[in-house]
Amino acid sequence: MKTFPMGGVHPSENKLSCARPIERLPLPETVTIPLAQHIGAPAVARVAKGDRVLTGQLIAEAGSFMSANIHSPVSGTVTAVDLQPNGQGLRQMMITIRREGDEWAEGIDRSETLVRECSLSAQEIVARIREAGIVGMGGATFPTHVKLSVPPGKKAECVIINGVECEPYLTSDHRTMLEYGEELLVGVTILMKAVGVGKAYIGIENNKPDAIAHLRGLSAGYGGIEIVPLQVKYPQGGEKQLIAAVTGRQVPPPPALPIDVGAVVCNASTTVAVYRAVQKRMPLIERVVTITGKGLREPKNLLTRMGTPVMTLVEAAGGLPDGELKAINGGPMMGRAMVNLGSPVTKGCSGITILSGRDAVRRAPSQCIKCAKCVEACPMGLEPYFLSKMTQKKGWDELEARMITSCIECGSCQATCPAYLPLLDWVRLGKQTVMGLIRARAAAAKK
Repeated sequence: MKTFPMGGVHPSENKLSCARPIERLPLPETVTIPLAQHIGAPAVARVAKGDRVLTGQLIAEAGSFMSANIHSPVSGTVTAVDLQPNGQGLRQMMITIRREGDEWAEGIDRSETLVRECSLSAQEIVARIREAGIVGMGGATFPTHVKLSVPPGKKAECVIINGVECEPYLTSDHRTMLEYGEELLVGVTILMKAVGVGKAYIGIENNKPDAIAHLRGLSAGYGGIEIVPLQVKYPQGGEKQLIAAVTGRQVPPPPALPIDVGAVVCNASTTVAVYRAVQKRMPLIERVVTITGKGLREPKNLLTRMGTPVMTLVEAAGGLPDGELKAINGGPMMGRAMVNLGSPVTKGCSGITILSGRDAVRRAPSQCIKCAKCVEACPMGLEPYFLSKMTQKKGWDELEARMITSCIECGSCQATCPAYLPLLDWVRLGKQTVMGLIRARAAAAKK
């Protein structure tokens, strides 16, 4: 079976909710909608306190080309447009809506009837995706209409659907592939038409044999779509690693993008959202979220409206367990620790992981023993121990020369370190600093 050629680790899978069908979470009484749920410029609010809104109504407009529209996930009254704390406790601009019923904006097809044929042009497809506010739902939140707008001089050769879900604990994409398989495949054909290619691959790790078999059976009715089983190895779902595994092509270092090797990559849940946006005119107002953890009574996969407080999902899974706890937005490898469970579910929230007991406590670091396990594990061929040390010494020029911007922040280095060094924390800080310096240098050169 295929896989990427360099590095990687094998963390415990802990797919506790993989057999749990998707459940629809009851509508929340109040939602808070961040204006920044995507990479790029925050959206600009188009409603004010006291306004009445409908489900699916545009409430914030993309602030630039690299941005995304935001729609109301409920009907009701806007009670505030102000700063609210997010999951990490940082205050950001949000729209708060008090729900009143569930009245929908006109033009949205809420039926479950499958619409296979798409008569729209490529430009019309991209326009509908942009209008619906679709972004990457695997966590990266890159605006999908930007990804589908192939730059002049570049040419797409294939679409790759990321159904890997290699992050431990998370199962939202797995259940989406099983329960929305037809919508997924129609979404793939729409993406193929949008970028003008005749070939698509759906990459799925071999620990999801039911999803592989299900989509193989369905895909027989769709031309040009191939299901590609992959070895179980983290971070198989990284965009560059997935491209290498499926096509054998290596994406060059930044600023190169997947399109430079002819690939357009889309997450499985995003692809279903594309189908709904194009064929049903359904904006991105809900998503499947895995709520999981060994201490939870009932790990689940919940279809959740955006803006729902995270604590509501925790309560639906039986509430918080006793003892030491750590809540993570995402999975334990790449997720972000949370300090505020009153914060909302957003477009990029594929799961909430509740670690308990020893798993919730970071072990005390000791001295580096120069074992080079972090180097062996790095899927980008970097030297994490050196990048960590150089960040602490503020050696920004050396970090740039050693390609710290190529780091995908997968956490493989930190997970494999026998000294429990916070390698990812330091490398992430160094990467952010160097990227800021590169942007400042580019801005100064334009003056």
